[in-house]
Amino acid sequence: MEAASQRIRESKGDRVFLTITYILIGILVLAILYPLIYVVSASLSDPKLVISGKVGLIPKGFNLEAYQRVFMNHEIWIGYRNTILYTVIGTAVNIALTMMGAYPLSRRNFPWRRSCMVFFTITMFFSGGIVPMYLLVRDLGLYNSMWALILPTAINVYNMIVARTFLETTIDEQIYESAYIDGCSNIRAFFSIVLPLSAPIMAVLVLFYAVYHWNSYFEAMIYLKDRTLYPLQLFLREILVMNQSDNVMMDSIEMDTSKFLVAEGVKYAVIIVSSVPILMLYPFLQKYFVKGMMIGALKG
Repeated sequence: MEAASQRIRESKGDRVFLTITYILIGILVLAILYPLIYVVSASLSDPKLVISGKVGLIPKGFNLEAYQRVFMNHEIWIGYRNTILYTVIGTAVNIALTMMGAYPLSRRNFPWRRSCMVFFTITMFFSGGIVPMYLLVRDLGLYNSMWALILPTAINVYNMIVARTFLETTIDEQIYESAYIDGCSNIRAFFSIVLPLSAPIMAVLVLFYAVYHWNSYFEAMIYLKDRTLYPLQLFLREILVMNQSDNVMMDSIEMDTSKFLVAEGVKYAVIIVSSVPILMLYPFLQKYFVKGMMIGALKG
């Protein structure tokens, strides 16, 4: 048969639908990209032009003073160090517990499988609240420590359900049966079979958990009092929300107007500096992201 005869002919309605879809997707992409490009442009522009609204997608009055002041501030580097530490250790703990929880729940011969799923699902809708959680963290001796930001959020039930569904739909029971015939235990099956075959879903979970830890600030605001333990997002909050740029960045500037202008530039520069590392993570996980997320979402 000729190649032309093998093609599926699109009706006029299909072409109209695809055209509208592409237009809507294009508008959505522009809506997402415009704020990002504008922040980059504003961080590289003269603050006077930014405040007057003369800066668009292209920087005007190229200026790196905001970035210089960001990198000269020692608290920014403290925040970077802490955030990287919390993200790496927290994500490792999250992945370990999520996969260990998903594995038994994915096995049909696990006797309490349904009861455990009901129990875990209830925790998605009901919680003790902020005050009981704070009291628990304090009584466990976690207050004002790194573990106060990691252990209370050590596992996300939704992510565990996604991982469980991935294991159910990807790893056939016959693989386990063959392994058991060869004398493989459940623990060895987990490390030798489940983890090597779970790279796509683990990549998705790494991205989910890493983004959560990188952007988290509320738990730090509640559980930490030592500024040397603050994550980067908490310093960013002080600059952007609490308007404390004068105390954090502007010690050497005497004129109020100059302080205000530099503070405006610093706000945009800090957003870029804090966002770039986590944005760089996505391209390395992109090839796993769609596959892992779609397979993990096939069944409930």
